[in-house]
Amino acid sequence: MTAPDSVALYRMIRFIRRFEERSVDLVKSGEIVSGVHPCIGQEAVSAGACATLEPDDIVLSSHRGHGHLLAKGCDPARVMAEMAGRVTGIDKGRGGSFHPSDFSANVYNATGTVGHGSGIAAGIAWAAVKAGKSTVVMSFFGDGAVTQGALLEGFNLAGLWNLPVVYICENNGYATTLPVQTAVSGTITGRGEAFGIPSSTVDGQDAETVFAAVSEAVERARSGGGPSLLEMRTYRYHGHHTFELKTRLKYREQAEIDEWRLRDPLDIQAARVAADVRARIDDEVERELDEVVRFAVESPRPDPADATDHMYADGFRPRAGVSL
Repeated sequence: MTAPDSVALYRMIRFIRRFEERSVDLVKSGEIVSGVHPCIGQEAVSAGACATLEPDDIVLSSHRGHGHLLAKGCDPARVMAEMAGRVTGIDKGRGGSFHPSDFSANVYNATGTVGHGSGIAAGIAWAAVKAGKSTVVMSFFGDGAVTQGALLEGFNLAGLWNLPVVYICENNGYATTLPVQTAVSGTITGRGEAFGIPSSTVDGQDAETVFAAVSEAVERARSGGGPSLLEMRTYRYHGHHTFELKTRLKYREQAEIDEWRLRDPLDIQAARVAADVRARIDDEVERELDEVVRFAVESPRPDPADATDHMYADGFRPRAGVSL
């Protein structure tokens, strides 16, 4: 296992943090009309996990997935444009914040239907193995997904067929407003273990701890050792969705949020980087994000006349020997 690059991890965490904060600003100004699910507080998972991957490895994300996309190498300007519903977005403004994909960065999808990425990940990994590739597939989901049957179906296939999938559960303690301890019987890792999948719980606030744990799982998957499940204990500092800016839901105490902020992933990683280097990176991030936001808000909106474009496949051809 290679050693983590502390400076690169700090930069990625800082970039995701400020990208998300800028996106919340755009929600407030009306440029992002759908709202967003911010991952503020969970950045160490995205940064540490995706730093273990090769360019050809594949990521399947979730509705709280901007950090995954950025850490996997998607163009930040086009991600922000996508969230703002602009035609310059990675999916021409049609995926938005909830369902973006970027095949150029091998981010195959982000699914808002909770838990369903698990089976898709198993299918992609199976196809890669059949093609003789050494591709690793990484599937992200939240704690709310572990009560979904589709997730377990994916685990079953990955375990049965010894597939190169790394399943990462970002357990931030709440499925929307439902505390995990009131919703999940048994343990999250126990679900993976039931299918013979090596499973462990990881400190998701520390990017270098995440990197070490995920590196081991990725190496095992790539060498033919099969799938893994990693439960990342993390926390979101903002609401489930930016609609909470208006609704002001009361389902957790401020003291709980304050306690988790004592282990802010940005602060933890910042302590490993020299002050002058941090200052330079922070300035670079702000200047880059100025251009990201400018690109997004100045890009054109879709033409309503094109609303039905891309809804159906064109040029469908049956396989040879198949009659319709």
